[in-house]
Amino acid sequence: MPSNTSTVPATTDIIDALAGIAPGDALDAARARRPEARTHAQGSFEALFLPDDTSHVALAERAAVALFVARLHRQAAAVEFYGALLRETGKGLGAGAGEALEPLIVAEAERAAGSGPYGAFRAENAPESTVGPVYSVSSVEAAYALGDRLSAALEHAHLLVLHPRDAAREPLQHLLDAGWSTTGVVTLSQLISFLTFQLRVVQGLGELSTGEGAASLPELAADVARAAGERADGASTPAAPGASGRLPQAPSVEEPPRFTQQVLGWKPWLQQLPVAEFTERHYEALVQRDRVHMPYFRLLARDPEALRERTLTDLDIFTNTDAGLPRAEREVAAAAASRYNGCVFCASVHARFASENGADRDDVQRLLDEGVSARLSPRLDAIIDATVALTATPSRFGAAEIAALREAGLDELSLLDVIQAGAFFNWANRLMLSIGEPTL
Repeated sequence: MPSNTSTVPATTDIIDALAGIAPGDALDAARARRPEARTHAQGSFEALFLPDDTSHVALAERAAVALFVARLHRQAAAVEFYGALLRETGKGLGAGAGEALEPLIVAEAERAAGSGPYGAFRAENAPESTVGPVYSVSSVEAAYALGDRLSAALEHAHLLVLHPRDAAREPLQHLLDAGWSTTGVVTLSQLISFLTFQLRVVQGLGELSTGEGAASLPELAADVARAAGERADGASTPAAPGASGRLPQAPSVEEPPRFTQQVLGWKPWLQQLPVAEFTERHYEALVQRDRVHMPYFRLLARDPEALRERTLTDLDIFTNTDAGLPRAEREVAAAAASRYNGCVFCASVHARFASENGADRDDVQRLLDEGVSARLSPRLDAIIDATVALTATPSRFGAAEIAALREAGLDELSLLDVIQAGAFFNWANRLMLSIGEPTL
């Protein structure tokens, strides 16, 4: 697969820029101990915002959705950056189009704001359900200015960001009816879910950072837009609306009645990429070729660059054994985020991994049974509480959580591991919940 090389300055890392991390400081050194996670988190940004192919999702659509998501998270630096990126990429839409869209997107995000995650838990966990505001583009003026595609995309973003437990098959048909292709829906879902990871890493590291490495975000956005335009051969106009398609027949599933450590299946709601259409580029995106038999990876392979970068980010966050947090505790953070967001499938996988890597199986099961308020041990409680604070939207991770983690004995690298493990499962949960469902 061709490398995802950009013309953004090689020293510019978007997470570092948004969190204000300076070269040579303690956080820079900690991130350098997780080099693949750092490289491929940046690679994920570039795959989604500097793509080679804009035929399914235009550059301006990507920036507009990102601004909406950043505003829902109340991330000031990200709002500034993605707002500037929209102004730059929107230039291809006509004179002043980006500038006109920016305040409209911000206003819609203000109207859609809330404090999630909201949504319904299933089966035995139904009493834990929480109700929150449901968003739709309701004014005639906003709907006209945004158009069908972008209106549907913002509604999808709100669902994933604030209502991950409520993700369902039917909203995907709404996207298809609005002109999104199946591949476009996969890319859009990847982009939104990636941002919920990126913004949480920025939140966590920003709380630890002195801010001395703050970059000029409008200038950085201009560099990104210029590089994106060059890579996509200047294609910054909206993608052509796709023909309205229909979802495949709903899969037959047996819903898990509770959170569990047993092995579960997962079935997609969208059409997977047929194996006959896989090229070497798609196989390389899988990282492990035998994943071609797994529905989740065959679906995400519709955007192979985004899949490859995501997978390599995941691997370094959880399997890099160069000091830091023990693997079992990283998996506890993953399970805690999944339990709080309501992703039964992710919770089952990573609770099981926690037990297999040395966590007490009964403690892990208590987390699944009782939820994130379960008290296990001072150290695990600090990790779970920090993960929950980080997973809230907007994130409430801050000084209190950092102090508790330090009191539990975590150093700078271990703090980074907690932040990245918890943040990553906000990405994973939203993908698993929004494009398919678990089954026994």
